[in-house]
Parts: sequence; C-alpha cells; structure tokens
Amino acid sequence: MSPVLKWAGGKTQLLNSIMEKVPKTYNRYYEPFIGGGAVFLAVSPTAASINDTNEQLVNLYRQLKANAAAVIETVRKLDERSCDREVYYRIREKYNQKIASRTLDAECAALMIWTNKHCFNGLYRVNQKGRFNVPYNNKTKGKSISEKNLLVIGKYLQTADITITCADFEVICKDVCSGDFVYFDSPYLPVSETADFTDYTKDGFLPADHERLANLFKHLDHIGAKVMLSNNDVPLVHRLYDGYCIQSIDVKRMINSNALKRTGKEVIITNY
Repeated sequence: MSPVLKWAGGKTQLLNSIMEKVPKTYNRYYEPFIGGGAVFLAVSPTAASINDTNEQLVNLYRQLKANAAAVIETVRKLDERSCDREVYYRIREKYNQKIASRTLDAECAALMIWTNKHCFNGLYRVNQKGRFNVPYNNKTKGKSISEKNLLVIGKYLQTADITITCADFEVICKDVCSGDFVYFDSPYLPVSETADFTDYTKDGFLPADHERLANLFKHLDHIGAKVMLSNNDVPLVHRLYDGYCIQSIDVKRMINSNALKRTGKEVIITNY
C-alpha cells in the first residue's frame, strides 16, 4: 500500500529510517497526524487509531474504508476528459462547495484526490475560510489513482481494527496505554520565518501547539508508551525533546518550488 495523496511533509523519503526504528512489539498503534499515511500504510498495524484535524482528509480514509469502489468510480469519471484551466477551476470550485457545506461523501473524497493530482506541486493549502486555494499545475492527462492501491487500502481498513477520528491530537491520545506505540508527524516547526507551512487546516499549527505536543510526548513516555516523533532539525526541537534519542537525517524537500531550497535536515526522536 502507498499514499493516495501527495502531502506536504509526507514521509515516503524518510520511510526506511522510520521503519528501522518502529518497535518490534507493541499493542495498539496511534498516529494523531495521519496526513498522507505513508508510515501507517507501511507498518500496516492490525489494531490502530488514526486521526487528523483536516476534515476532508479524514473523510477520504473513511470513504475508502466504507466503499473504495465508489471513490474509484468517481475519480475515473473525472479522469475521462482532459483537464485545462477552466476544467480545473470548475472542479476545484465544486470541491470547495463540498467543503463549505460539509458534505462528506465519496464524491468529496474523489474530488480531493483529483485536485491533489492537478494542483500546483501537490500542495494542500486552504485559506482562512477553509477553501482549497492551490492553483492549476497544467497537467492535462493521466490517471489520478492506482485503482488496485485504493482497493487494497479499502480492504485493509475494513478488515483490521482501525478507528478513524477527526479531533485534536491530545484527544486521540487519551486512550493510549502502556505498551502502545504512538507516532507523531505534526506540521513541522519552520526552519526560518519564511519557510512556515501549516495551512493544512484553516486554524494552522502554532508554536503553543508544539509546546503541547512536547508535553504530551513526555506524558506518554511517563505512562510507558513507546513514542516516535519527526520534525525539522532546528534548535527549538532539540530543546523541547532534550534527553530523548534524537537522530538527524539529511532530506530533500521536493515540495519546494525553488530547487535550491530542496535540501535540509530532519530528526526522528524516540523515547526508547
């Protein structure tokens, strides 16, 4: 299984390093910031709770679990005709109407997938009203999905014990017990004042949220959970997680439009 969406901060590039650090044994798997789900899909736990505050993203996973075939059929129809600027903006507006009316159905999930494949650089960004506002990427043809991949993901979500929620990260972690494994992949701390990107939801992810996350990490450590977290390799991260195991890794930031800025360092932090 592989991610359905291209997602800012997606973990495909770090996946091997992360998988090497996944505990060999644990009880339930928790991922409070599911995003594109690269780690979750690679780990494929038999029992898991996944979560995100992006309502459309959560709807996508729920729709794949409920009826992946319905999502596939709608994407297939969208792909039948070539795309130009007029088509893209018309379909983007239809998606935004779904967002505004909170119509969370298979069509909304399909529209999310299609716009992700036809928007600039695969970004997911919304304005203060929650409207998706990424421009067209000039892609005219091509399939937006691997139908087999979506079917396999749908079957997995149905057959495993998977809970899918849309809530604050602290809420989902209230059920974490000793022996559970929690992976945090929150929106990253910026490497500079101009590099911030937290517009996955209209509320963003603030410095105070990073403080809350660090406190939660310490609480989960205290109760005996196994915890892993990824973030940018910046001084504040080292301060927030001082005393834990911090591994720095070189990465390429493929979502940056400036090729000269597509390198950097990230960290994987564990309490074990």
